[in-house]
Amino acid sequence: MRRRAFLGTTLAAASMTGRGLADEARLRVAVIGHTGRGNFGHGLDTMWKDVPGVTVVAVADADVKGLAAAQAKLETGRGFTDYRRMLAETKPDIVAIGPRHIDQHHTMSLASIEAGARGIYMEKPFCRTLREADEIVAACARSGAKLALAHRNRYHPVLPVLADLLRQGKIGRVLEYRARGKEDARGGPLDLWVLGCHLFNLIHFFAGEARTCSATVLQEGRPVTAADLSEGAEGVGPLAGNEVHARFEMADGLPAFFDSVQNAGVRDTGFGVQIIGTEGVLDLRVDAEPLAHWRAGSPFRPIASSSAGWIPVTSGGPGVPEPVKDIRKQVGGHLAPALDLIAAIQEGREPLCSAADGRHALEMTAGVFESHRQKGARISLPLKEREHPWMRL
Repeated sequence: MRRRAFLGTTLAAASMTGRGLADEARLRVAVIGHTGRGNFGHGLDTMWKDVPGVTVVAVADADVKGLAAAQAKLETGRGFTDYRRMLAETKPDIVAIGPRHIDQHHTMSLASIEAGARGIYMEKPFCRTLREADEIVAACARSGAKLALAHRNRYHPVLPVLADLLRQGKIGRVLEYRARGKEDARGGPLDLWVLGCHLFNLIHFFAGEARTCSATVLQEGRPVTAADLSEGAEGVGPLAGNEVHARFEMADGLPAFFDSVQNAGVRDTGFGVQIIGTEGVLDLRVDAEPLAHWRAGSPFRPIASSSAGWIPVTSGGPGVPEPVKDIRKQVGGHLAPALDLIAAIQEGREPLCSAADGRHALEMTAGVFESHRQKGARISLPLKEREHPWMRL
């Protein structure tokens, strides 16, 4: 487990108050969206109205009606149908890249960096290919720009508390990490793409980087072939299948599993990560509050452990009411990520969920496709081939 990760999350929690920002020069924010092509993500436009020390100076949307609506919502007089023109004319300090369709993220990121942006806050998933991710990471390194991904749960102040519980042996010896997507109509590879990145980002926090992957992708119970491929939704590239089963070997020596089966999930289950130990379980539900619960007792003898209930875990500890005021707004409303990005710019450090972190989640996603291409073989990560593996399926 990474010490910087623990300290960084604590910094994010401390910065939630916004103290000290009033004395800083106001940072100029420009917002990019695309109505009908991913829109403005999950509130990556309006979030800035609640961030102290910033001013939204312009918004871009290629859709004319969408642009008018965005200008009214953000109360800004400057609107552009061409985001490149907006970047050139306004020279913002921070660019919010909102579209959920990831085929636009690469060009929008590079254009923002070229225009001199000091910070970028981007909707997830990161981008389509590892080559695109490599180019963005390299461009950030050259320019000093800080790019943060909107994996909101990574900024939750409960994460270091959970790490402490693991170090204290609260669930005994940790054995494995288990993750499932939402498993709704998108179940399978699209669930892997769009929501699996959240789960991989959380696993990465606790387990470090993935070293290997073995996986299979199925369509109605049979392995996907090239004949099944079509262009996936939300700009993800070639896609097929309605079922994914993957196993990773993590840097901490433990296995991590990801599974998604179309329409296997219900609203109250799935979309989370479980850390399973010999004497208990930590359960994380993405975008829920409380984010985490702890249950003591052997998970392999559930009847014997039935007297042990699930205990909420907050940033104050197990069973303690959440001490952070309005935690849903702070985390779910992107305020904590925004403040962390601003701090990263000012302190010359990487954001808590950086471009490199986004690339690692993508590495795990691409690893699933590459292992399936090699008929479920155990493959090493990072991948040598940086284009989408299914271009060679």
